[in-house]
Amino acid sequence: MSDINISTPTGESIGVASGCTAAEAVKSLCSSKVRKNSVAAKVNGALVDLNSPIYNDAVLEPVALDSPEGLTVLRHSAAHIMAQAVIDLFGQEVQVTIGPAIEDGFYYDFGKNDPFSPDDFAKIEARMQEIVDANQPFVREELAKAEAIKFFQEKGQKYKVELIEGIGADSVSLYSQGSFVDLCRGPHLPSTGWLKAFTILKVAGAYWRGDEKNAMLQRLYGTAFADPKALKAYLNNLEEAKKRDHRKLGKELELFTISDQVGPGLILWQPKGAQLRRVLEDYWKDEHYRHDYELLFTPQIARRDLWQTSGHLDFYVDDMFSPMEVDEVSYQIKPMNCPFHIAIYQSRKRSYREFPIRWCELGTVYRYERTGALHGLMRVRGFTQDDAHIFCLPQQLEQEIFNILDLNLHILKTFGFEDYQIYLSTRPEKFVGSDENWQRATEALKLALEKKGLAYQVDPGEGVFYGPKIDIKIKDVLGRFWQCSTIQVDFNLPERFAMTYTGEDSAEHQPIMIHRALMGSLERFFGVLIEHYAGAFPLWLAPVQARIMNISDAQSTFADEVYGQLKKAGIRIEKDLRNEKLNYKIRQAQLLKIPFMLIVGDKEVEEKKVTVRLRDGQNLPAMSVPELIDMLKKESRIPVSSE
Repeated sequence: MSDINISTPTGESIGVASGCTAAEAVKSLCSSKVRKNSVAAKVNGALVDLNSPIYNDAVLEPVALDSPEGLTVLRHSAAHIMAQAVIDLFGQEVQVTIGPAIEDGFYYDFGKNDPFSPDDFAKIEARMQEIVDANQPFVREELAKAEAIKFFQEKGQKYKVELIEGIGADSVSLYSQGSFVDLCRGPHLPSTGWLKAFTILKVAGAYWRGDEKNAMLQRLYGTAFADPKALKAYLNNLEEAKKRDHRKLGKELELFTISDQVGPGLILWQPKGAQLRRVLEDYWKDEHYRHDYELLFTPQIARRDLWQTSGHLDFYVDDMFSPMEVDEVSYQIKPMNCPFHIAIYQSRKRSYREFPIRWCELGTVYRYERTGALHGLMRVRGFTQDDAHIFCLPQQLEQEIFNILDLNLHILKTFGFEDYQIYLSTRPEKFVGSDENWQRATEALKLALEKKGLAYQVDPGEGVFYGPKIDIKIKDVLGRFWQCSTIQVDFNLPERFAMTYTGEDSAEHQPIMIHRALMGSLERFFGVLIEHYAGAFPLWLAPVQARIMNISDAQSTFADEVYGQLKKAGIRIEKDLRNEKLNYKIRQAQLLKIPFMLIVGDKEVEEKKVTVRLRDGQNLPAMSVPELIDMLKKESRIPVSSE
């Protein structure tokens, strides 16, 4: 065999025989420590098994077990081991479908007559451990498509047959460990013995191929980590996440409800939730006014042909609700706000002197989310976007993106989010517009991020159909990332709607349009806030900032007077003057996570003061009502001042 050159990204290189495996190349190039921790490799950027042969010059990078790519390989392999255990325990009549790695874990979908029970989890885990202890190698094999179909037909695995029939290539790859064989692209661990820390988490229903018309399968979820310590930390986080679940806290704190009478995915805001929403919306509007935005309001429906012009009917119709007929004209409930803002732009002629035009709206939209995808506030059918559209001249584009990024990060910081990941999402498979416009838009976003010194990752193919975008995922107190903010540069909708302005040269030109949402949707952002703060909101955001309570009926009059004074001063206050024991009232206020409890007894009435107790149990010295109002106003100031 001829020699080939294998190099590393850091510059080391070595000549090896053509056809050597990635494992042999890693052994020749890397230290023993790196070799011992490598579970896969990148060859010219492609993730491969360690036993994959290399036939040409290549750049090789070992993949460590605890790296993001290594954990993906580990979890994908764990899914195969779990499927093997299920077949071993419940027989070949169980249908196996797909088992990918996902964020923080893996799953495998099974067709099984009897439902999995939590008691089955321990049996499956025990069998998985036996497979791990046997240290069975993962073996890859290329098979002609017809042979693979015959193989799975003989095993009675109809879903595998369907998958293979949908593959365009003449051959497919299979992986086996022990007696278990699966259709898979890989890569996988060298052997099952690498799986040291795993557990099964839950079972849920899942339609085959995600289509409600298909059979319902059982989805077993699990997770795996490089070591038991990391797994334990993750499971602890899961327990904490359960306590912080916004659906649980939303009910306990009386923030919102979802009613079967109204319909799934439609949020009913209760008084406390509405108060919290009002505080957030007022802050949002004030910040936008300070940053030279103007507020718009637009309808909930429009003629259906508006969505034809925008392209939504071509690219988004499956996520839109059915149209309605009004005066023999077809109307559509809106899934987006942008065409309405364009209609306002086109209400009169525009001059270059007006630019940039910055319009914002808290616009409620409706999208048809599948029932199985709905999840509290995080995935709904009716939601309010903190939307804005900026129309600008070409020479203003970069500065406008800078301004949006500054405002975006400032608002996120105000709500307590200072850690985030930024993604540049590029052109999807289905899109509108010219290659030239897509390139211009993508470069504008890329240059803005680089000039601002913001680290980012490229997310290929995840742009919207009319343009690329910047996505910002915020990190909460449990280390979870949530997609919220998005910034999109769009040359296409101005073209589709024939938008123009009169330039300095008196000729007509096309403006550039920027779409952006800083929180994404208020509903989702509220869900994130509830879980981030575990319902114990900072004072400036808390729907109820204080609750006054008396020890006995003798103090009711004074407590009412204090309540009125604080209410007049703008403090969000409640009163609890029930004939109940004080400790019970305090406990009730703590369960509702009210920041300040104001206690009035005979001594307080005599001294015209109030005793203050914090929700964490700390007591403050008694203070006069003016002192109390002054303290609460100072404490409830928005924590980040506007630039």
